[in-house]
Amino acid sequence: MYPFTFAKAVDESGALSAGTAGARYVAGGTTLIDLMRETVERPERVIDINALPYRDIDLQRTRLRVGSLVRMTDMAAHPGVREQFPVLSQALELSASAQLRNMASIGGNLLQRPRCLYFRDVSAACNRRTPGAGCSAIGGHNRTHAILGTSDACVATHPSDLAVALIALDAVLIVRGPDGESMVPLADFYRQPGSTPDRENNLAEGHLIVAIEVPVTPEARRSGYLKVRDRESYEFALTSVAAAMDIRNGSIRIARVAAGGVGTVPWRLPAVERALAGRPANAATWRAAAALAAEGARPLSDNTFKVPLLQRAVERQLATVAGLS
Repeated sequence: MYPFTFAKAVDESGALSAGTAGARYVAGGTTLIDLMRETVERPERVIDINALPYRDIDLQRTRLRVGSLVRMTDMAAHPGVREQFPVLSQALELSASAQLRNMASIGGNLLQRPRCLYFRDVSAACNRRTPGAGCSAIGGHNRTHAILGTSDACVATHPSDLAVALIALDAVLIVRGPDGESMVPLADFYRQPGSTPDRENNLAEGHLIVAIEVPVTPEARRSGYLKVRDRESYEFALTSVAAAMDIRNGSIRIARVAAGGVGTVPWRLPAVERALAGRPANAATWRAAAALAAEGARPLSDNTFKVPLLQRAVERQLATVAGLS
């Protein structure tokens, strides 16, 4: 671990003024401290923001607002979240061990760095860690890597389960900085790697995520999260599916579907959603829609299996969510 200075922000203005180049904010620290220990992250200053007032879960008639410092455990266990947004509770509970969920913040979960083994090995070539160095994963061990949204510079998957569920529900981030507050759709927040994989999101320097807002909708109540992984204990997804549907009189009025473990960002599946809208809620519809889930996929040498795996996972989760009362 490289030397750094540490400070605690006592209010929002102090935190924002401290967030200059070379500084990193820390809340639960479940990602940042690991990366600092491995010398992947080398901040000059670490700013503790746990004293900031971003800890409320506020459920209103039209929207859910969750502060960015709410712990994963608390959001997952909230009665209103469990009832109105089961996909969020399920994604959180499948994300990590109980110990990590007790520490990790919602904002930190959305900002966690890739789990690519080459990104975390400072002796390997990685364009996210060192722009222009190359990508060892493309020609290396890439079984767990992305098949959607990849580029010649990077094929790392996005690690957050919660982000997949939030993308499916059209969540919005509340961001504050020196220039005031803004609302950023989560779908516009993450950046596909392209030629600049080191730029993972659109959060500007010295800005903080203060909350997440999710609209209350009929389809959010009939929703769920499926995570396919190598083992049932704490593990990242080979693929995952967040699905939400409003079904009336046996017909699908609205469908929202997103996938994780297969994309360089949380991956919305608009072709699947279009194939579901207005169709009867039956097995033939699930199968036909799921066949579109991997459109545009670019499998690597070791992860071609992710194409049929994603399709089958989508089909299974659509049937599961449709069967909910």
